[in-house]
Amino acid sequence: MKFITLLCFCFTSITYSQPKDTYVIPFLKDIVTQFPNVRDISLTANENEVIFSAQSVMGDVSALVHVTKNNTGWSIPEVLPFSGQYFDIEPHFSSDGLTLYFVSNRPLDEKSSESKDFDIWFVNRNDSNSKWSEPQNIGAPINTEMDEFYPIITDSKNIYFTLDNKSLKRKDDIYISEYINGNYTTPKPLGNTINSEGYEFNAFIAPDESFLIYSCYNRKDGFGSGDLYISYKTNNNEWSEAKNMGPSVNTDKMDYCPFVDMSSKTLYFTSKRNSTPKQFNAKMTIEELKTVFNTYQNGLSRLYKMQILDLKTKE
Repeated sequence: MKFITLLCFCFTSITYSQPKDTYVIPFLKDIVTQFPNVRDISLTANENEVIFSAQSVMGDVSALVHVTKNNTGWSIPEVLPFSGQYFDIEPHFSSDGLTLYFVSNRPLDEKSSESKDFDIWFVNRNDSNSKWSEPQNIGAPINTEMDEFYPIITDSKNIYFTLDNKSLKRKDDIYISEYINGNYTTPKPLGNTINSEGYEFNAFIAPDESFLIYSCYNRKDGFGSGDLYISYKTNNNEWSEAKNMGPSVNTDKMDYCPFVDMSSKTLYFTSKRNSTPKQFNAKMTIEELKTVFNTYQNGLSRLYKMQILDLKTKE
């Protein structure tokens, strides 16, 4: 392993550990390649359960898929019992693994069969071996007639999510609804160190709310398309200016949907990076052609991971 510091700014540095031959490696490769597109990963604290969104080629069909770790590796992927009918995406486990939050356009109740706008939903279970409950809409003030995406619940029970608030004539922004005295407050956008007039979306928030990693689209300091940015909570309880996480993470394709496992110090994320060769020294056979087409980094949404040495503010 070699160690490299990607960023240094304002007395803050981010240090990662990296394999010698590559910075980022595929995650669940044999499982991911069974689906056209895979994105939106969440793991339980013991890293024995993974839920992700499996999607069609065009991304117009989406279901939540579940795998568990066993003695021989990972289980056969299965659609979660409450998913597979409507457009379900962006799962997030609570810290104890007993509540799963996700986004869906499903009807509010069984009396209707019409899809609605995207809302945040959740299911519960008694333990890891129990069945999930029926989905419940998280309701107001978090859900509105607008689209809410990518919920993250912290140890304080604050909820961060992406909101497309068309009344502000902006693009997607990161919002917070604080949990105060047993109730959720009216959501408000994070400040200008995080949000802009462009697209900000899919934020992972540390359980203690010490840092935030999220996607920004087509920023001037970006590498093209969507990049992952990081911000730290400052001593005055504000978010520091978000910084691009650098070329060891980001590419000129879409890099998004971050998730950090704090115990193993692993950054998981989705990327559409593409390393498909375009020039060949000889004619290919049909099998060779299939191999090229099925390259893991082929421009489709795939899951990746990267070891992190340290992810704390250093002064």
